Amino acid sequence: MARDEQTIDKDSDGKGGDTATMPMTMIQALRSAMDVMMERDPNVVVYGQDVGYFGGVFRVTDGLQAKYGKSRVFDAPISEGGIVGTAVGMAAYGLRPVVEIQFADYFYPATDQIVSEAARLRYRSAGEFTSSMVIRMPCGGGIYGGQTHSQSPEAFFTHVCGLRTVMPSNPYDAKGLLIASIENDDPVIFLEPKRLYNGPFDGHHDRPVVPWSGHALGNVPTGYYKVDLDKAAIVRPGNDVTVLAYGTMVWVSEAAARESGVDAEVIDLRSIWPLDLDTIVNSVKKTGRCVIVHEATRTSGFGAELAALVQEHCFYQLEAPIERVTGWDTPYPHAQEWAYFPGPDRVAAALKRAMEGR
Repeated sequence: MARDEQTIDKDSDGKGGDTATMPMTMIQALRSAMDVMMERDPNVVVYGQDVGYFGGVFRVTDGLQAKYGKSRVFDAPISEGGIVGTAVGMAAYGLRPVVEIQFADYFYPATDQIVSEAARLRYRSAGEFTSSMVIRMPCGGGIYGGQTHSQSPEAFFTHVCGLRTVMPSNPYDAKGLLIASIENDDPVIFLEPKRLYNGPFDGHHDRPVVPWSGHALGNVPTGYYKVDLDKAAIVRPGNDVTVLAYGTMVWVSEAAARESGVDAEVIDLRSIWPLDLDTIVNSVKKTGRCVIVHEATRTSGFGAELAALVQEHCFYQLEAPIERVTGWDTPYPHAQEWAYFPGPDRVAAALKRAMEGR
């Protein structure tokens, strides 16, 4: 399903978010999602480091405190464990906290609260309490942030039962997925690729930007709508090879397919876990080949899980080895950032190897 063909869930009064649209960056789309949900639901609160008066280090929450007050949008101490721990308590009480970890690299001090409390609360209380909370985290590189501001830790969260892990690739999905995440009764790790925050991206860091889906920035409904948390999107139909990607790597994969001439079907996972396995399996059975692309390091990256699932479900249809194109198995290399990233050239080479069956 193409980005601009997704179904919008309308309000009960029929006034859906599709009544008006406007060009938005991903930052603006995420802010709009929180604005819409804070207006609809007084139980939604937003907090984290510098998210109040300052509007967040990337200005995603800019203006929300002025609109909704300091009791609903506020700053937290530099304590990731405290931020997530208080969110667990708020969610158990009935609120819907949306908290920000300033960079995904900083989540480690909150690991015990995420794993032992948020992810397990529904199960350990036999459904009496839920962790209806969203943990937003800017992730990935591309801003020359070095080793402590550039990591892609999605594989860690997919290993934790009870968590949902989401990573949008465009403004439309970013808003719809965040709204769906806020309304979800289980904890959601919402990863936001920093390279996509401020505008269109064509897969190359040294090229002028190109429009998203034919629009200036990505036409996004100004009101309420949701994107299904359980559904991947086929962003580029094709017949020869399936490419599985998410976040920034969706654009890299599209560029590779376009420039290589390979008739590749590019699938944007959107929700990394739980996974839309049906869309993946149907595509690979059709194409007989699979290339997996992610920015995180290769060993034990989420691509390994994807490769295992494709092999389990599509073994007899595969006509070539499954390819993985990933970051290096090394601490994040600040001085070689753009060489570290999978680029269109590396992905195109993998597409050609898959087509040659070697």
